[in-house]
Amino acid sequence: MRIERPTPRTAAAYTLLIAGALLTVAPLVLSAMTAVKTPGQFASDFALALPNPVTWENFGTVLGQGLGRAVAVTALMTVFITFGQLITSILAGYAFARTDFPGRDVLFWIYLGTMMVPPAVTLIPLYLMFARLGWLNTFWALVLPFAFGSPYAIFLLRQYFRAIPEEFLSAARVDGANTLDILVHVVVPMSRPILATLTLITIVTQWNNFMWPLVASSGDRWQILTVATANTQTRYDAQWTLVMAATTLAIAPLVVLFVVFQRQVLRSIAWTGLK
Repeated sequence: MRIERPTPRTAAAYTLLIAGALLTVAPLVLSAMTAVKTPGQFASDFALALPNPVTWENFGTVLGQGLGRAVAVTALMTVFITFGQLITSILAGYAFARTDFPGRDVLFWIYLGTMMVPPAVTLIPLYLMFARLGWLNTFWALVLPFAFGSPYAIFLLRQYFRAIPEEFLSAARVDGANTLDILVHVVVPMSRPILATLTLITIVTQWNNFMWPLVASSGDRWQILTVATANTQTRYDAQWTLVMAATTLAIAPLVVLFVVFQRQVLRSIAWTGLK
């Protein structure tokens, strides 16, 4: 069997891709390796030396000193926001894609244009609104600003819903289905790849959210993981094994989610034509 040799251009492309992958993965690996080292081993050995012996005490220490509560608050916040964004984005995306009403396209592009507004611009007005309502430093302050859809999510679903053949919807109407029945029993089941992608994007975005939770909450009660992880650099000054344990705990769920959902993400990219 003859094996074709790669062309110089192909070899160069793969070399760049491998180099990029290594640069991306290396900090994660270094963080995980440092997290399972003892302070003495970290101080005496080379940074890339394998941990010997492996210790899990660093994770127990940071979880027992407030990070465990931050993980629970972040998970609860992410679940609420994800469900809220999925429900409202599905309804809005279907309305913009498959229903006719006056000013539909104009309203859609105006709403999409809000993606150009930097989040820092709305930070102070949002803070003043929640301060007047007395909702600062509460769970709802973390959830409500992000629970009612987003321009990107609605755009993504609109593009996907527009690609569904009209024959499926017409057949459902002939069978007596109304708009809600078509959405729930036809459109949503056919849109599982893009919904999986949107779920992953929303979880990653909210899990990594930092600025608004930092402003909207104070103290440890409603502190989320990103804020708690940033605070570990002050709390555990120069104790890098503890800092890296906190960082690894913040990253690990996202890595697992990507591994689980990567096939659905690729399928949705193929359907929508996004590059």
